Amino acid sequence: MQQPDIDYKSQFESYLLAERNVSKNTFASYTKDIQQLEAYCNACDVSLINISKKDLSEFLKTLKDRGITAKSLSRKISAIKLFYAFLHERYHIPNHAATLTSPKLEKKLPVYLSEEEVQTLLSAAECDTSLRGIRNKVMLYVLYASGIRVTELIEMTMEQLHADTGFITIVGKRNKERMIPLPQSLFTLLNHYITTIYPKLLPKKHTQKLIIEKQYLFFSIYNGHLKPMSRQFFWQILKKLLTAAAITKDISPHSLRHSLATHLLKNGADLRSLQMLLGHDNLATVQIYTHLGSSHLRKEYDKKHPRA
Repeated sequence: MQQPDIDYKSQFESYLLAERNVSKNTFASYTKDIQQLEAYCNACDVSLINISKKDLSEFLKTLKDRGITAKSLSRKISAIKLFYAFLHERYHIPNHAATLTSPKLEKKLPVYLSEEEVQTLLSAAECDTSLRGIRNKVMLYVLYASGIRVTELIEMTMEQLHADTGFITIVGKRNKERMIPLPQSLFTLLNHYITTIYPKLLPKKHTQKLIIEKQYLFFSIYNGHLKPMSRQFFWQILKKLLTAAAITKDISPHSLRHSLATHLLKNGADLRSLQMLLGHDNLATVQIYTHLGSSHLRKEYDKKHPRA
């Protein structure tokens, strides 16, 4: 039974963060999805808590009629099902979303760059010798060499670099940490960026007043605070570099991750080392590979990485 004094949406948001430990992007998407459903309910004079299965189906139908992609629709259904499953378990509210089914997603091969195209892209990045150009080059090198996600790249701090061991520490989905090896030449490039380029990118007039909670490697300044660069801004950087390299493929930052995986497999890397390197969060798969140590990963990386 509904309890009027409870803010169910806020409780759900706390549940996502504290118990489900979802990523920032998932949290933002799921909360937005529930807000969209609530707006639909308000327009139809229907209660978000006591909504019927028919009402939910009508809501999803309106989304389909607007031309929403199957992938986006599937995510919204996941958010809705999780929301009502939470309400049912925590507050015994009837779950009319339990039987909702997600659309079948067409399986597409990920778009990736060939090793020659990656070299062309990196060469294009080398041409810009401005401060920001060097920063962009470093970001591109790190993203491809490590295979990390773009969110993991822009949120990287100086504390995550371990030049003495040749590894970087990455905090991935659900705050899971993994160690990723990098070529020594890239650590040399990072050291030059940190000691020479980084200080010059900081605003001179406001350096003393700048609030720095974390030493983000690739930053933006927001209201006097040092914050990580946005994903959208890095995407714009990548698009400009792709144009400069005359690469017309539909490439996103995530495509560089697919590119590295493809190149490593092509050069003979085993799937277990690749699993650890990329930090896939499928529990069953991760458990299979937990016996592999970082020394094995270092050896595989040095032996198989196309740019090691």
